[in-house]
Amino acid sequence: MKLLLTSAGIKNASIGDALVQLLGKPIADSDALCIPTASYASYAMGGPGAAWRFITGRATTPMCELGWNSLGVLELTALPSIGKDQWVPLVEKTDALLVNGGDALYLSHWMRQSGLADLLPSLSEVVWAGLSGGSMVMAPQIGKEFVSWEPPGGGDAALGVVDFAIFPHLDHPDLPENTMADAARWAASLPVPGYAIDDETAIKVTDGTVEVVSEGHWRLFTPPRRT
Repeated sequence: MKLLLTSAGIKNASIGDALVQLLGKPIADSDALCIPTASYASYAMGGPGAAWRFITGRATTPMCELGWNSLGVLELTALPSIGKDQWVPLVEKTDALLVNGGDALYLSHWMRQSGLADLLPSLSEVVWAGLSGGSMVMAPQIGKEFVSWEPPGGGDAALGVVDFAIFPHLDHPDLPENTMADAARWAASLPVPGYAIDDETAIKVTDGTVEVVSEGHWRLFTPPRRT
């Protein structure tokens, strides 16, 4: 799977160019499914209202409004109640999955419950375009600072598709707890590298190669070597 892990969607031309590179064709020729699931467990974002804004392109995190050839909604909480033959073929033939922010652990839980997490390794040509929680979910863990909704087994483990964690919305004016100093404390508690990225930054992952795409600022924290 090809990944574009953003803090706040396709916020600038550099991130947009990275998305087109991953798609291998213009957005206008590409089909997408959007996943709003993480919104529902995030009171801070507005829950269902945040899902509606994401789907309708009324959020400040550009994703669904980019001019896709076709766009559908893949609601993960609904998938366990229908047959896989009704949704797996749609996912397999789509060009991009647009994944909203919100609660990363809630999203991780429903990715497993729905079966989408098991499907990911086979989606080699699909682009996963995540924003905020939709990016963090790909990490091995999110860090205790970001735990709000608690999964049945507890902890902060996410999907582990990549080997690094993400601290989004770095130095956002509306998030005083997201300073670089806060990010450094977050990273110090993790056993894996951690990227702190602002809303003008994304992380592009193709075939295991990680590239930071940014018109803003970011920092990579690496855990100390153990002796």
